[in-house]
Amino acid sequence: MNNKISFILICLSISLLTACSFTPERHPPPATLISKVSIPGIPDARFWADEWPAFSVSRFNSLSDADVRKISSATYNVPHNYLAISGGGANGAFGTGLLAGWAAKGTRPEFTMVTGVSTGALTAPFAFLGADYDAKLKTIYTTTWTKDVAIERNLITALLGDSLADTKPLQQLIRQYMTAEVIEEIAVEHKKGRRLFLGTVNLDAGRSVIWNIGAIAASDYFEKGDLIREVMRASAAIPVAFPPVMITVESDDGHKYDEMHVDGSVSAQVFVYPAAVNWSKITKKLKVQGKPHIFVIRNAFIEPDYNGVNRSVLSIASRSIDALLRASGTGDLYQIYALCRRDGNAFNLAYIPTDFTDEPTEGFDPVYMRKLYKRGYDMAYKGYPWENGPPGFVTHIEGVTP
Repeated sequence: MNNKISFILICLSISLLTACSFTPERHPPPATLISKVSIPGIPDARFWADEWPAFSVSRFNSLSDADVRKISSATYNVPHNYLAISGGGANGAFGTGLLAGWAAKGTRPEFTMVTGVSTGALTAPFAFLGADYDAKLKTIYTTTWTKDVAIERNLITALLGDSLADTKPLQQLIRQYMTAEVIEEIAVEHKKGRRLFLGTVNLDAGRSVIWNIGAIAASDYFEKGDLIREVMRASAAIPVAFPPVMITVESDDGHKYDEMHVDGSVSAQVFVYPAAVNWSKITKKLKVQGKPHIFVIRNAFIEPDYNGVNRSVLSIASRSIDALLRASGTGDLYQIYALCRRDGNAFNLAYIPTDFTDEPTEGFDPVYMRKLYKRGYDMAYKGYPWENGPPGFVTHIEGVTP
């Protein structure tokens, strides 16, 4: 009887707590406007990840060869190399080490396009700008502790709020490195035709969004720096653990709304471009030399691991989420591979090797991250053995080993 009373009291307490909230009132766009609201003055600031945006199609079809050559000085009539960086939290140290080792070897190309999700969204802008920023990435991914990313909230605040932790430290970290000078450099490269895309999920719409960071950087939008930084934070906003990021948008009649964006990995842990895009048509118009190469850095282990699970709710939930993320990430690799086969691109994959057995002591553990960074660096410096197919496919049949 006492147990029943206790259970009822707990349920009542939860009901009372959830009736209140520490979060401000929202003003989301109505369903009829979800695809019409935009960032003021930047029509190509973002687009849905499951379609080829109409504004892009019409503009692309209207361009003459002379126009294409003029706005694509860095991407016209040259080889194309695309880099896609996945999520993975602290495991992003592997990807940053790999990039640095690749540059040190002297074979890392300038990437025509770079995409990033979650921790990959924090890496992508600097990878896009080149090896001059490798030292900054090394600092971020070898000296950062969990407290430098998030602060755990107390139980009451978490229950009445929107997350278990506060990411103000991450916000400050992004601001420290994503300076106005960095954003201006991105704008310069965008004007040459190179592209930088980051992924989030619009939780109101339940759809992935691809943000055109270069277009935002090159715009006259007076809050473009803050917008780019918030997109980066949103892409790493793990639902429930981290708070969602609210991004202000406007309708054609000037009404302001707020969109709720979370970690892009909720939908895709790595991406290159929407399947709806006719990429071969783009490469043909740009007169790309040879076969474009897609390099995917998966900041995770690919092979399944055995781990006996305790018979408890938390252990079962944690292990189930791990399995779900692994399967989802593998599915993303298969999709990218399918696009490569369809569009004539070469697929190249890197991931954390199974013989790396160190484990972190907390979410962001610099000791663990330094070891993982070094492993990625050493493998790349020796000549990374890029795999030319997703797990289960025969490798090293097509593509290159830089």
